[in-house]
Amino acid sequence: MIEEIVAKVADAVPRLGSTRLVAVDGPGGAGKSTLAEQLAATCGATLLHTDDFASWDNQFDWWPRLEEQVLEPLSRGQSGRYQRYDWTTRALREWHEIAPPAVLILEGVSSARASVRDRLSLSIWVETQRHVRLERGLNRDGHDALPMWQRWMAAEDVHFASDRTRSHADVIVNGCAGNEAPHDHQ
Repeated sequence: MIEEIVAKVADAVPRLGSTRLVAVDGPGGAGKSTLAEQLAATCGATLLHTDDFASWDNQFDWWPRLEEQVLEPLSRGQSGRYQRYDWTTRALREWHEIAPPAVLILEGVSSARASVRDRLSLSIWVETQRHVRLERGLNRDGHDALPMWQRWMAAEDVHFASDRTRSHADVIVNGCAGNEAPHDHQ
């Protein structure tokens, strides 16, 4: 599976300056981080998580900060610099710098949103059954997080339906099947 996606990344045209921007999108708990980490390691890409920008209280409206601090500078061939959001302390923490990479993997919920599609070299959608995603989330965040997860998942449903993210994906991956080959969506 990874080898096929790496080949697609290698064949893709840079659309963010000289950087090939690859989005790994899908709902929370789908398996995006696992896939993105494997992909980054295999193709030597820089990995950036949208969780460094989003929060329980700001699920989608953090995007302008990513644009301003990372995507815009990279599009001009300059380094991006952003402050990581810490979900535990609920505050912005340390600064990170990203020199313009050959490949930047942007992983997380809404990473392939409509506002960035024209700059994506490849869009990957990871899908997993709702009950599996919820179980993964609660295993990570604790069962006290159930009300937050329910709100999060409801908001995702609205976002993905209006954004039509899945229907614009280049590759769709099953987040539960480690050995299943991805398939082209278009």
